[in-house]
Amino acid sequence: MAISAGEFETTTELAPEAGEGKVIEGRSLGQLAWARLRKDKVAMAGGVVSLILVLIAIAAWPLQWLGWIHPNDSNPDALNIANSMPGGPFGGASWEHPFGVDPQLGRDLMDRVIVGLQTSLSIAGAATVLAMVIGVTVGVLAGFFGGWVDSVLARIMDILLAFPVLLFSIALLVILRTIGEIGPLSGNTLSYVALVAIIGGFGWAYPARIIRGQTLSLREKEFVEASRSVGARNGRIVFKELLPNLVAPILVYATLLLPVNILTEAGLSFLGVGLNPPTASLGQMIDQASRVMRIDPTYLFIPGLTIFITVLAFNLFGDGLRDAIDPKSSR
Repeated sequence: MAISAGEFETTTELAPEAGEGKVIEGRSLGQLAWARLRKDKVAMAGGVVSLILVLIAIAAWPLQWLGWIHPNDSNPDALNIANSMPGGPFGGASWEHPFGVDPQLGRDLMDRVIVGLQTSLSIAGAATVLAMVIGVTVGVLAGFFGGWVDSVLARIMDILLAFPVLLFSIALLVILRTIGEIGPLSGNTLSYVALVAIIGGFGWAYPARIIRGQTLSLREKEFVEASRSVGARNGRIVFKELLPNLVAPILVYATLLLPVNILTEAGLSFLGVGLNPPTASLGQMIDQASRVMRIDPTYLFIPGLTIFITVLAFNLFGDGLRDAIDPKSSR
């Protein structure tokens, strides 16, 4: 049941050791959700893996600054002179290069995967924040005010959902790369901002629909009517009553939207419209590996497995979080 922001709601449970003098234990909705999430071992495993991947991506910045990883440094000694392919099995894997090296240049593959993971998570994370901010704003406005506001915003969502986003994204990114500079933005900075704006700017329609439906339901609840009856303004109702009750669906959809954006960024990089080389990107690495996969399959396997594990971990955690927050779930 939805509650207002000012209410403190608990549920009562009987302690298992209670006898004649039964002990009443109160738990908040957050504690109940956490207890349900902890019981889902698959979701917890996904959450732990997701946290580790995020920490690795964050650590990539200081590691590069300290000079401990060198994603763009070539190592010709690790290559076969005859064909410029990694020398030795498994892509030239060794103690010095645990994941091997890339063909042609001999750059350390582990260093490039770490930086590529950082690139994918940072772009996907920023795009997810942008999409959720726009989606929540539009969804709340459409659901709360209704009428012509809802009609206009709902039609915009329908148009956006029917729009050929991938083709338009490729065309726009190619144009921006050709221009090369817009104001203070140029090079990879321009590509980074463009990727975030395109992925987030086209990805807000789905969360907006969900938030709109939740808002339509919440605006008819008793606590909203009570706020109106005491003269509360629309702004206070939205920020003090509706938004606190929308935190759960916002968190759930954000965790499910993030892996989708990771795949989108990897797909655009694979098509050659992502960040410019030599900046490492997982999708870009898969594109390069596809040309030499018959000779060096390791170069394709490592970044592909990284994307798979990352997307799977976030999806498992998002599914578990949704089941933990949903009071009607049987899990």
